[in-house]
Amino acid sequence: MDKKSHQGTNNSSSAQVEGKNHPEHPHYITYPHHDIGQQLSEDEIDLAELWRALWSGKLIILTISFAFAIAAAVYAIKLPNVYKATTQLAPASEQNSASGLAKMAGQFGGLASLAGINLGNSGTDKTGLALEVLQSRIFIENFINKYQLLVPLMAADYWDAVSNTLILNDEIYNADNNTWLREVKAPKSPQPTSWEAYEAFKNKLSISTSKETGIITISIEHYSPEIAKQWLLWLVDEINTTMREQDKAEAQRSIDYLTEKLEETQLADMQTVFYQLIEEQSKTIMLAEVSLEYVLKTIDPANVPDEKDSPKRALIVVLGGLLGGILSVLIVLIRYFTNKSHSINSQFADIDEAVTLQSAISYGVNAKQESN
Repeated sequence: MDKKSHQGTNNSSSAQVEGKNHPEHPHYITYPHHDIGQQLSEDEIDLAELWRALWSGKLIILTISFAFAIAAAVYAIKLPNVYKATTQLAPASEQNSASGLAKMAGQFGGLASLAGINLGNSGTDKTGLALEVLQSRIFIENFINKYQLLVPLMAADYWDAVSNTLILNDEIYNADNNTWLREVKAPKSPQPTSWEAYEAFKNKLSISTSKETGIITISIEHYSPEIAKQWLLWLVDEINTTMREQDKAEAQRSIDYLTEKLEETQLADMQTVFYQLIEEQSKTIMLAEVSLEYVLKTIDPANVPDEKDSPKRALIVVLGGLLGGILSVLIVLIRYFTNKSHSINSQFADIDEAVTLQSAISYGVNAKQESN
């Protein structure tokens, strides 16, 4: 074989390796590994293809969305109605010991300091203090114990509107023998603790204050509208009673202390100061005893709500359908592009097989020509 033939053979082999068409060897075919890979890496999903993918899976999308909507509707129907009782309150006029002592501090502060008494400015925000006390753990725990709210608070299942009866969950509480049946892990006990009761009541209680008018809105949620209203009435009465008793006890302690100091001094001016202070404290006790709404005055009393506050069943169904729609769209897109990827891989396999077969045929032809 001459040099030219050998060179032609090398060129043919080179063309075969590179996978390109050669004019002297028409049997060679193009092997577009690099071109197809580059095309796939640079390809982008257009809106038309996305729409075709969604349209091809429309039955799946509709079926899953409808199934989720039905499941959400069943779940929403099983949820018991929750009613909210609301009352509006305003700060009561604060003619109490704070304002009286503030006046006394301006008039007789110097003389009182000689006797070792610091009148100072004892003015406090009674309304803000009352709201903080109302939400405190000790107040709520005492409130639950006083009115025996533990069972309707922790064991209620739903309210029967026909019989106007609160139905208890028999898996939590047995009303026949008054025993708790909760299944809980240690260290909890079947009977709810005071902390659990406090947390449950706090979740049903909401308090807001208008910055413009100062009106206070207090609401309580419960399965029974009657119970929600009754609890709210008790709550407002209890916070007024608590603040009134606290101020009465504080004023009485002040009177006892001032009376003791009055007996110790012989100065007429100091005695005048003590008499004035005792008078202010006595006025505080008198006002506390005659004022039923001592701190919070009711503007709009709580009534039995006629309509439920929650659950929002229509919203639950809509959200369930949307969730099903989003999930079904993801499923359809994943299936579509997974199948598309498998199709491309199958095309690559066919091309590889064809190229291998063609290369073997070409190699056999070349070998035969060289032997000849």
